[in-house]
Amino acid sequence: MGRFAGGRWATGAVGIVGLIGLWWIAGALEWFSGTIPTPWAVLAAIGDRGIQFYIDNFSATIQLAFAGFLWGNGLAIVLAVAVILFPPVEGLATQLAIISYCTPIIAVAPIIQVAFAQVQTMIVFLAAISVFFTTMIGTLSGLRSPQKAGIDLVTVYGGGRFTQLWRVRSVAALPNTLAAIKIAAPAAVLGAVLGEFLAMPEKGAGPTMIIAQQAGDIPQVWAIALLCGVIAGIGYAIVAVVARFATRWSTGVAVLG
Repeated sequence: MGRFAGGRWATGAVGIVGLIGLWWIAGALEWFSGTIPTPWAVLAAIGDRGIQFYIDNFSATIQLAFAGFLWGNGLAIVLAVAVILFPPVEGLATQLAIISYCTPIIAVAPIIQVAFAQVQTMIVFLAAISVFFTTMIGTLSGLRSPQKAGIDLVTVYGGGRFTQLWRVRSVAALPNTLAAIKIAAPAAVLGAVLGEFLAMPEKGAGPTMIIAQQAGDIPQVWAIALLCGVIAGIGYAIVAVVARFATRWSTGVAVLG
């Protein structure tokens, strides 16, 4: 197991180094009409602006993305639980999830902007929509995953649907639910940034990127885009660490070792 993990990390490191090398070559040779800056140019752009500039703008985006992450995942889990406790609502719940997934955010944004007076509320809503479908389907799949023997045992002792949910289904659902939430973390960041693109608040990664595009500052555009990717990756990594321990606990495997 240790050798496999070490090989996986080594492969990932080689891939990152190779990607950065290819990026550097593309920037140095001015591929695609010079729209790809070198990594050094991107780092220089970050240094020219100063760390405080990025803290001020990205802190606003992170707060809105996190709020959307909580709302979207919370509502998705509640709806999945409602389907298990009250099966007749499954059709409606599934339709809502599909609509939220298939409707383009660009089409929804103007309606939300009219419905909510505050720009921040619209951005949070779009971030929540971005995570809703994945988490609901993953949670519902997990809640239906326990072995029939466990459900039958609770039934024999007089437990109803709520007891089954609390004692058996919730534990069995952890791996699938956390796997969906891992995907939801980057999706919430993407939804928030797209919301900022459309709503143009005073601060945020979205409006900052638009200003850089209008000024023709290509390294700055790349810097903001890469920092958005880093933030999304950090969110994914945090949930992945939680999922690693929670999944071992739910399956009865020792957490340490």
